[in-house]
Amino acid sequence: MTEIQEEDPDQLKPERSPGAKFLLVILMGFLITIPLLTVWALNYDRQSQSDTAKQSITSAWGGKQVFAGPKIVLPYQAKVTESVEENGKTVTRTNIVTRELYVAPERIKLASDLQPEKKNRSIYEVILYNTNVTGSATFKLPDDLDRYGVTKDQIDFSRAELRFGLSDARGLAGDNKVSVNGEDLKLQPGKGLGETGNSGFFAWVDGAALVEGEIQAEFDVRFKGHQSLTIVPHAGQTNWTVKSKWPHPSFVGSFLPKSDVKPSGFTAEYDIANLALGKSLISTQPGQQVNPAIDADRSYYPEGSQSGANSSVTVDLIDPVDLYSQVDRATKYGFLIIGFTFVAFLLFDLIGGIRISSVQYILVGVALVLFFVLLLAFAEIIGFALAYVAASIGTIGLITAYSASVLSSWRKASIIGGLLAALYGAIYILLSLEAYSLLIGSLLIFAALAGVMYVTRRLDWSSTLKRPKTA
Repeated sequence: MTEIQEEDPDQLKPERSPGAKFLLVILMGFLITIPLLTVWALNYDRQSQSDTAKQSITSAWGGKQVFAGPKIVLPYQAKVTESVEENGKTVTRTNIVTRELYVAPERIKLASDLQPEKKNRSIYEVILYNTNVTGSATFKLPDDLDRYGVTKDQIDFSRAELRFGLSDARGLAGDNKVSVNGEDLKLQPGKGLGETGNSGFFAWVDGAALVEGEIQAEFDVRFKGHQSLTIVPHAGQTNWTVKSKWPHPSFVGSFLPKSDVKPSGFTAEYDIANLALGKSLISTQPGQQVNPAIDADRSYYPEGSQSGANSSVTVDLIDPVDLYSQVDRATKYGFLIIGFTFVAFLLFDLIGGIRISSVQYILVGVALVLFFVLLLAFAEIIGFALAYVAASIGTIGLITAYSASVLSSWRKASIIGGLLAALYGAIYILLSLEAYSLLIGSLLIFAALAGVMYVTRRLDWSSTLKRPKTA
């Protein structure tokens, strides 16, 4: 007769092997990345709302301004020969058409004072500026004008125009002044330059002085803009001096200036020769339009572009605290925070003998993801640095308190809290030291991996753990 043995309450209960637990934690870590990706989407959506709010402000102020010119535009008569079919025969005809000759100055000197100010709409902020471009330009026809296919007897000097280009003419002020050879000119709207999409203004000028001498133009153009000012140089010698009280400029484009940047503001001076531009001062074609969002970052002519494409220089009044890009970068380190925290709980499970359920891993992971939502929400109100501190303290406090219950020990929970504090501190340093973020991040992961390998060096990953059954 078989003897039936009663189950011993102290009998050991088999569990998953350490290797299986490790794989399960990795799987849960991947599951937590799903809500982490939604934080990226949320950040992008909030940034889009910010851009919309900023555009609503700048639409009534002025966009990223591109200034070009001045140039003298001379109408001239040109013969155009064309062949047409008439009654089955090819007939050649010669027509007289009016075209425009663009004359760039031999020397131009410009000076600008960017006066920044901030405008707010709800919680969103945008950098605007008032500025002026004052200067003088000297024009002269070359002695070898006929080499360009135009002779002086073809030109109607009485209909000469002095044209200025400004990409967003809505920003023009009402006290602009232009004079030629000491005589004030009346400004007319429209007829800008090709570099600014034909946006700008012009003035009628007597071009007869170009026949034997030169024209000296002086001007003071005042306008409003948003964030950046781009100048399109086109002269035998271009000198542009720009200054501002804004302490965070960015100089981009085809040429870099001599600059002096201080906490109280900056000054910069561009000195550009026409040989570096690679363009003739005389042209029968309008210039190519310059888009500051694209061309300002181009320091060379890209492959496939036409020779002599417009070069430009841009002064950008940047905001060094772009909270959405900082939140985006911080979120990319979310994998690091989740991974380190899960590994710490796994070590308590495998080495410390404390059983941690999958649900508890998930809850801790959700709390870690919530940190980035809090960071984004607070950053829009109080700024990134304070938001980072507030979100870190809240998340660390929540997880530490929860860990004290899960691990049945405040001492062990304090280890989790200390780990999170160190992680958030390290990530803030990574965000601040962008140039060394890869190096520091790599060393941090290497150190963590070395620590885990050392602690688990004697652990049999394939064996089955056994713990006493709980009542």
